[in-house]
Amino acid sequence: MKYADMAVPSRALHLWRYTPWTRIHPSKVEEVPNASPVSFTVGTGGELIEGAPRIIDAEDIGRVFLSELASQAYTVETSGEQNILRVEAESNGQYTVGHIHFVLKHDVAVILHLKGQSEWTGLHITGDVGPNVRAAFGLVNDLDTETKLLHCEDWNVHRDATLELAALSIGGLRCKSDVRTRLTASGAALRQAISVHGLGKRHVDHHIEIHHDVAHTDSSLNVHAACDDRSHSIATGLLTIAEHANHCDAGQVFRNLLLSETARAEAIPELEVLADEVAAAHGAASAPVDKHQLHYLMSRGLDEETAIALLVEGFMQDGFSTLENEGFVAEIRAQLAIHLEEELKR
Repeated sequence: MKYADMAVPSRALHLWRYTPWTRIHPSKVEEVPNASPVSFTVGTGGELIEGAPRIIDAEDIGRVFLSELASQAYTVETSGEQNILRVEAESNGQYTVGHIHFVLKHDVAVILHLKGQSEWTGLHITGDVGPNVRAAFGLVNDLDTETKLLHCEDWNVHRDATLELAALSIGGLRCKSDVRTRLTASGAALRQAISVHGLGKRHVDHHIEIHHDVAHTDSSLNVHAACDDRSHSIATGLLTIAEHANHCDAGQVFRNLLLSETARAEAIPELEVLADEVAAAHGAASAPVDKHQLHYLMSRGLDEETAIALLVEGFMQDGFSTLENEGFVAEIRAQLAIHLEEELKR
């Protein structure tokens, strides 16, 4: 289906309830404006090839729009030479868009650092994790504080493969992310972790879908959002276990730290379980800074601002505690530490 033939999605859908399509579109909703390409640079251990597979879901307005907007698409194939592959994505210009596909055939961690000062950025990431591969992928959203971001991801995890997905959201003014993973064969596993830092008027909306298509697959989702000022974080998690997909183990946890009276956070877990012999669980919690923890730190000589900053850092760092690739987690946490240190100096 073409974008021109699609209707504006209803806000009754969780996907578009908190960030309506009209508010994330870069111009008028009936238009597909001209856009310049996101510039990708791939470090040692990977090869950037022109061309990428077509979008997975042709009925989703976000993916159709990004597909029609993009003039270029790229595939990254790993060589197995490096444990961590670094990819830089530069987004500069009024409207920019990029589509990048990852073919992960080796045990490797990929970190994509998205930065730039565009008015609007669209990014579609797709990927396949090959059989028996232990892979990790992390997206660091470090865009300018006034940028709008529409971000989609589609991953397939194959037999006896494990994918660790991490997202660190520290940039952009209004951000809409739609990340979907399919566990397509027995033994496939996903561990996903997201940390969000809400400052000013940031509006960060994550929609996560994890689909257990077959039996003997596992997944976990862990979302941490620290919201200050008038920021707003939304996280929706749709977990599906198909009929006869028995012996799956799946869970999702959402935690929100509210640092001001005007900050807002929503956590909406959804479970659709059609099999009988499974373990599926979810949980959500929102709270202000713990007064006892704050008192303890201040009693050790820290001023209130420094003590709160330390608690925020610990909370957000803990968002990645479910991931097992130590080098990968260390890189993501280092990016977070740099961001928080810069914010403390302002």
